[in-house]
Amino acid sequence: MTKKSHIIVVSNEKGGTGKSTISMHLAVLLLEEGFKVATVDVDARQGTLSKYIENRRRNNEKNNLNLRMPTHYGFSIDDVEQNNIENLHKLITELSEIYDAIIIDTPGSKNYLFDEAHKFADTLITPVSDSFLDLSVIADIDFETQKIRNPSHYATHIWEVKKHLAAQGKPYLNWIVVGNKISPFQSNNQKQVFGHLKQLEKLYGFRSLVGIKDRAIYKEMFLEGLTVLDMNNETLKMKMSMSHLAAKREIFKLAEFISPK
Repeated sequence: MTKKSHIIVVSNEKGGTGKSTISMHLAVLLLEEGFKVATVDVDARQGTLSKYIENRRRNNEKNNLNLRMPTHYGFSIDDVEQNNIENLHKLITELSEIYDAIIIDTPGSKNYLFDEAHKFADTLITPVSDSFLDLSVIADIDFETQKIRNPSHYATHIWEVKKHLAAQGKPYLNWIVVGNKISPFQSNNQKQVFGHLKQLEKLYGFRSLVGIKDRAIYKEMFLEGLTVLDMNNETLKMKMSMSHLAAKREIFKLAEFISPK
């Protein structure tokens, strides 16, 4: 595959972690920086990212706005499996020759499209909340002894992805586990979760970032297809609150963290 684009896959083998919010914000940030961006939703049946982008398109048309839009595609497992796999490979190959970045949003449960999407990844972003339930997506930990028993099914899958990529001549996967929907109030629970993530980094080969707070503004903006990065847009005529500013800093921090040190 002739390739110039950087492919970011946003995934977690669990729903409700904010994958689509991260995908949308990264897409808009890259567009604002002048890059050509395509987004692919391989969970088009639920279609959170697809709905988010459709809301943005309607907002543009209804209010005569000039919000930047990624080129978007959706896939659903309702279609024939082999056709879907072939069409996904064909699409990514074609997009890779045109766009600077491709962002792939995945379902919250494992299926063949989930598996195929990871095979294209240059960067993998796994959002988790500050809960032990989300931590169990990465590893099975005995919290009484604080010992790591085994990698989770998801972490095992990512290990298989790394082996596949290495066999294709791409030995490095930039895997980032990012805290998302994090409580603004620090607790012992939160410290323990991110303490364990730091321990797991070297074992499983990822980098972790505390990341993005749980803010009502993300839910409110979804309905209009907006992101915190749009608040400076003159056509919106919206005031930026302290919450918007803090959220914007968090998104920029994530974007900066994507580039390996």
